[in-house]
Amino acid sequence: MKILVANRGEIACRIFHTLRRLGIPSVAVHSEVDSDSTHLWLADETVKLGAIDSYLKPGLILEAARKTGATAIHPGYGFLSQNAGFARACASAGVVFIGPSPEAMVALGDKRGSRKTAEDHGVPVIPGARECDTVDQAKAAADKVGYPILIKAAGGGGGKGMRLVSNESEIEEAFAGARRESKAAFADDRLLVEKYIFPARHVEVQILGDGKDAVAFGERECSLQRRYQKIIEESPSPGINETTRQGLMESAITLARAAGYANAGTVEFLVGPDGSYYFLEVNSRLQVEHPVTEMRFGVDLVALQIDIAHGGRLPTVPAPRGHSLEARLNAEDAYNGFLPASGPVLMLEWPNQPFTRVDTGIHEGSRIEPHYDPLLAKVIVWGETRDQARARLRGALEETVLLGLPTNQSFLLDILGTEFFAKAETFTSTIESLSWPPPEYPEVMVVAAKSARGTSRDAGSGGGRADRYSPWQSLGAFRMGQ
Repeated sequence: MKILVANRGEIACRIFHTLRRLGIPSVAVHSEVDSDSTHLWLADETVKLGAIDSYLKPGLILEAARKTGATAIHPGYGFLSQNAGFARACASAGVVFIGPSPEAMVALGDKRGSRKTAEDHGVPVIPGARECDTVDQAKAAADKVGYPILIKAAGGGGGKGMRLVSNESEIEEAFAGARRESKAAFADDRLLVEKYIFPARHVEVQILGDGKDAVAFGERECSLQRRYQKIIEESPSPGINETTRQGLMESAITLARAAGYANAGTVEFLVGPDGSYYFLEVNSRLQVEHPVTEMRFGVDLVALQIDIAHGGRLPTVPAPRGHSLEARLNAEDAYNGFLPASGPVLMLEWPNQPFTRVDTGIHEGSRIEPHYDPLLAKVIVWGETRDQARARLRGALEETVLLGLPTNQSFLLDILGTEFFAKAETFTSTIESLSWPPPEYPEVMVVAAKSARGTSRDAGSGGGRADRYSPWQSLGAFRMGQ
């Protein structure tokens, strides 16, 4: 067995760590701008693919597998991980795809199709209309379920092709905008309509299937989001009761069995203020936030993926223990409109604490380019209680040192220190309903931050950096203490 990891950055490094532990030979691929990427250090062999978008080219990936003799491909998340055509191409080339079958991807990856599967098998869905091909159909659905509604892309996710509609006067413009954006993002302009659930929690269930049966590794709360991108995740969800928890897991397993799902996947739900839950979608891949499940259940989901893909049996689910939290450390200026950041990592120190894990794809000296996802690392902790886990995550983030470019480190610490987080009053609308920095943010820091940003814009040649006269800009790369 030799496994090629068709990805980069944090998730590629995370997969390579498991392959090294299992003693499985590995292959890394990289684009022309990733020639010094951390994930290359962890692989036994490396293959240069080419241009920046080469991670999206099935032909290049399969040629790399042929050249190196790789017998299996792990796609990670993003890129080709949910591409049914790529999964078919792997099968045709005699290479094991470590993920679900193309048929299961098609059945559950399309929102219309997965909604029908859920309806046919008694899984609760959000009131709405599965098919919405005209403005008149959208209006009829809205009249039936009541405003506000969401118009959503049927062929994709991530918030693209989604519009919130508060009344009938907004529906024509929202319909046109959603269809246009959906076509551009997914080459698919089909839409559906759903009742807007507010306030809602975003709760997902980790599943593992073998094509016939499935098991669930508990649930994760992922409600803290900005523009539908998750920020902090935790397991178990602090906002649901045991009855809802069991219902979520039973519904997730029902869907997996109905689709003949094999390998790891995530079934996502919205939970309303009355505790009612509704099926949202299936992500037919490993999720970014899978480590909180691993920490709580004491399992390695990547190892289980590899075993299932090679004919292994479903595992017995261990009894969960304690509470796990994860924070996503991104290259972005959270207090300046969340502008993405790029540049060199001049100094880097990760926390050294018990019950703490850091999944990252960077090293001191890395240069963060603007071409890919801004995720730098995930800081994950475990505690016997949620309060203990929260304290450990705050401590881990406070101990993290990353100099050279803006990150959302302070933003994450601010969230963890809020009363709403301490009380677990977290909903999908929470982050965007508040102003940042929060009112208690020291005024002197706000003024200083605004002043520094103004310098770069007013200087004309500042290139978007904080201060072109700062020694941090003029000294270049160096190591502290040398």
